[in-house]
Amino acid sequence: MSNEAAELIEQQREQTIEFGSSELKSPEGNIHCLTIIGQIEGHQVLPENTKTTKYEHVIPQLAAIEESGDIDGLLILINTVGGDIEAGLAIAELIAGMKKPTVSLVLGGGHSIGVPLAVCARKSMIVPTASMTIHPVRITGTVIGAPQTYQYFQRIQEQIVDFVCKNSRVDREEFTRLMLARDELATDVGSVVYGEKAVSMGLIDRLGGLNDALTCLHRMIDRQKKQRQ
Repeated sequence: MSNEAAELIEQQREQTIEFGSSELKSPEGNIHCLTIIGQIEGHQVLPENTKTTKYEHVIPQLAAIEESGDIDGLLILINTVGGDIEAGLAIAELIAGMKKPTVSLVLGGGHSIGVPLAVCARKSMIVPTASMTIHPVRITGTVIGAPQTYQYFQRIQEQIVDFVCKNSRVDREEFTRLMLARDELATDVGSVVYGEKAVSMGLIDRLGGLNDALTCLHRMIDRQKKQRQ
């Protein structure tokens, strides 16, 4: 192995460890693989023993991916319990606004603010065993019990519902009903949907695994290249 190849492998290893991302190169196209795991960390730093996805790492990565001439598409692998609402929505909005082909794959879980992240790609997929928790906005810490506070919560909730419905085929009334269900979660309001249910209700585009996601992304890349010719 040449020194240049060894250095490239080491750079990719460091990138995977530090940012949870890597680049997959093949004759069919170069794909950037981004993982969204654990909790979405926003304005507050979470404990060191907590698995997190840091938005200050992801946001500049997305800008660099969109501008890079060496990257043809983005694969987002999701296994998150949720986290900071504003940070999660910011990441989802950036991905939804990208011109490059994007595919998301939910593995394990896409809970809470992970739902917008799961639907923000051009094509969304989920493995059969994965689950997604749909529930109203929850705020931790001190909350001022004033009408303005509850109006603020309601506006945030409406933004999330609007984004999910805009970027998927889910019926707004059905999504809201599941979000406000009171008989499914033992300690919370909301619902849990699994792979097949998420697809049948139009929240996720299709069932699939890693090979399906990569195949779909390569096809999207190929179509985009042909359109540019």
